[in-house]
Amino acid sequence: MDPKSIEELIEVIKEFFPDNTSIVISDTEKYIYYQPSKKIDLKIKPGDDIPEGSATRKALSYGQKINSFIESDVFGVPYYGMSIPLMEEGETKGAITAIFPQKPSPFLTNYITIKVDDCWYPVKHENVIYLETQLRKTYVKSIQKEGYHRLNLSDLELFLSPDTFIRCHRSYIVNIDYIEEIQPDSHSTFLLIMKDGTRIPVSQRYASYFRRSLGF
Repeated sequence: MDPKSIEELIEVIKEFFPDNTSIVISDTEKYIYYQPSKKIDLKIKPGDDIPEGSATRKALSYGQKINSFIESDVFGVPYYGMSIPLMEEGETKGAITAIFPQKPSPFLTNYITIKVDDCWYPVKHENVIYLETQLRKTYVKSIQKEGYHRLNLSDLELFLSPDTFIRCHRSYIVNIDYIEEIQPDSHSTFLLIMKDGTRIPVSQRYASYFRRSLGF
């Protein structure tokens, strides 16, 4: 990636994140650009190897967007990272990572507010069974209610705990606590039987990540 392309990319990225965000761009092995913020600086230098356990390395390994809290043993300070792999013709070429001093959140950490008819209801994350993309909104199924959230699935994914919620399909995020059974399906994929009886597919794109995350 040439310097001019990197500068243009950074200017676009900065529009989406607050001022306390550090930005790093990498290829598949090394960092090639780093812009620290006043709130957090990982002391990365262009040419540094990408360490194991970092948000960038996780995104490159999994081949998909990663939102993760990283402990201080990787860079000396803890941080919350959001990393997206850069793809070209189906091949991972690098990653863009946003680095925060803490997890960004536009609403209360433990609640998600859904709309049912003309009213809104706060629902605890622990009571959410799954989330599904429907008509540019997110359908939320919980043990008490079901309704819609204004943010799309990818936006909501940023604010859900990766210890409890897992992306299994471009259209689904499930709460691991509500998986009743994992059945093998065609083409090395799986079918999830949720505790409410809903059947949710694990797509081929997410199958390896899903298995690795759940340890089977």
